[in-house]
Amino acid sequence: MASIRTRLTVLGSAVALAACAQVPVQLAGAAPAAAAASYEWVALGDSYTAGVIPSAGDIFEIPRDGCERTDRSYPQVIDRDLGGLIDLTDVSCGAATIEDVTFRAQQPIGRHLPPFSEDPDYPFPPVPPQSEAVGHGTDVITVGVGGNTLGFADILFQCLQLGSGSGGEGTPCKDDLAESIPGRLAKVSRDYDQMLTVLHERAPKAKILAVGYPTVVPEDTSKCRYNDWEQFASITQGDLDWLRQDVMKPLNKAIEKSADTHDATDFVDLYNSSRNHSVCDAGKWVDGAFTSFPDQVALVHPNARGHRNAADHVTAAILNSISVD
Repeated sequence: MASIRTRLTVLGSAVALAACAQVPVQLAGAAPAAAAASYEWVALGDSYTAGVIPSAGDIFEIPRDGCERTDRSYPQVIDRDLGGLIDLTDVSCGAATIEDVTFRAQQPIGRHLPPFSEDPDYPFPPVPPQSEAVGHGTDVITVGVGGNTLGFADILFQCLQLGSGSGGEGTPCKDDLAESIPGRLAKVSRDYDQMLTVLHERAPKAKILAVGYPTVVPEDTSKCRYNDWEQFASITQGDLDWLRQDVMKPLNKAIEKSADTHDATDFVDLYNSSRNHSVCDAGKWVDGAFTSFPDQVALVHPNARGHRNAADHVTAAILNSISVD
């Protein structure tokens, strides 16, 4: 995205010039003072923000807190791209719900995902509600959350179980779970509205960027191979169509609607840019049940390419909020 790079260069030059104008001439041989970052950015969210899976990079925090933030997740990519322009605080955490962002301490699960994997460091101590990282000095907040409040991982697992032995036919998951989806989406909307209210109260001058979810299931589900564990394993084609149309798209719509009803909040759409990079596409930006079966569990999460795409779009939104300020 050349326009982002251009705006970044211009903004960086402007910040550098401003810093030079405010610093007195130094004596020869004196070490130059390090310029402070101009904007305070707090990144909040779940595993689609934190990174979590190995194909989204290495865990860089030692000792681990179980949130599994990785070095190729989009907050870390943006932090490197923007250099010293923005001071990042990244408290995103795998498995976080909207309530974990807003007011509830979360006990992270690390990579303890029975029956697929066990984490030798589990259990981890609770981490504070993510909103506590936000304050009056915060300029930009990004938040990518909602899937765990909807119960998307549980829905996928149930679809996998219900589709097992079906030969890929029918819609066993839709038949079993469809009635619960409107109530789940209503809770997402209520909790999201409450979260945005709390974040605005804690950081009244901040721009909030509500980050949506990428394309996970393709429009053409004939691309998806039944019983392929590097795609959706035993979820049927009919259930995949249902998941795309009645679960994931409405989740993004619920987040967008909440953002639209709150001042100083913008929605960052990742869905359209990732349409041809679903779990079932050759150039996938989201890994399937496994990145590499049976060795590397992914449980349908963005890989480094997906985070790079998210970084480009979130960077554009951040730079736009800075230019408006």
